[in-house]
Amino acid sequence: MTYQTQRKSGWLTVTRRRKVQEAGLAYLFLLPTLIGLLLFTMGPVIAGFLISFTNWNIFLPPQWVGLENYQTLVSQELPHKVFWNTLYYTALNVPLNMIIALGTALLLNMRLRGVAFYRAVYFLPVVSSTVAASLIWTWLYSPNFGPINYFLGLVGIQGPPWLGSTTWAMPAIIIMSVWKGFGTNMLIFLAGLQGIPQELQEASMIDGANRWQRFWRVTWPLLSPTTFFVLVISSIASFQVFEQVFVMTNGGPAYATTVLGLFIYLNAFRYNNMGYAAAVAYVLFALILAITLAQLKLQGRWTHYEL
Repeated sequence: MTYQTQRKSGWLTVTRRRKVQEAGLAYLFLLPTLIGLLLFTMGPVIAGFLISFTNWNIFLPPQWVGLENYQTLVSQELPHKVFWNTLYYTALNVPLNMIIALGTALLLNMRLRGVAFYRAVYFLPVVSSTVAASLIWTWLYSPNFGPINYFLGLVGIQGPPWLGSTTWAMPAIIIMSVWKGFGTNMLIFLAGLQGIPQELQEASMIDGANRWQRFWRVTWPLLSPTTFFVLVISSIASFQVFEQVFVMTNGGPAYATTVLGLFIYLNAFRYNNMGYAAAVAYVLFALILAITLAQLKLQGRWTHYEL
């Protein structure tokens, strides 16, 4: 072995040893975070999964019952109703939220006087307390004293009892949820719109495209990654809805607005049935995971990423 070969081999050994030391030092700094992640995130996840196979009411030791909690979810009628309530809420809330957010973002993307003020105003419901907003909307929906039915009466329309009706309670909550949450998606859409090169818009205008054609042929394809992101996070958030349902209706009337998040809370902290609540929570997790994976699988058919 020549001197140059020995020197190169020694240099590689030193470099390799240095990389190992740097990697070890990096993991040493990450160790507190990793320990916290295992103890306070993965630990409860695993514990909750094991609890879902038990009958545990907090005051007595848990009893292993196997798949009984999951079999109850399948056999009883109430969990089915709660499941469809959650799907109903998500199926209406997500598209309405996205449509209103996109339309508002398109308007606020124009060069208007005071546009910064309007952006702040439309985002204001997002930073407001969900509980306070729910109480205000409960008053707005009051059949006797609420301003909504009052203004409907001025145009000759008999307002429904809203939160007291099995038909109108869920649409009333959806309206409130859209008002409360569309500001976040509006800002995301606005960021996506401002990331579209202005040259493409100008080129389409020179080619004679009208406003609708520019939106459909230029803006929408380039905005599809942003739309996909908004769709995923909005779907996940909708399946986990809780606060406004808890405050405005507490799941009523006749379980018409009981969603999975509220159903988990009621079983865990009102009926002290932790095992059954944990089983519902994992069904909700599986549902969100399946829908998210399906969205990721289908995104290639309509999402276009700029190269």
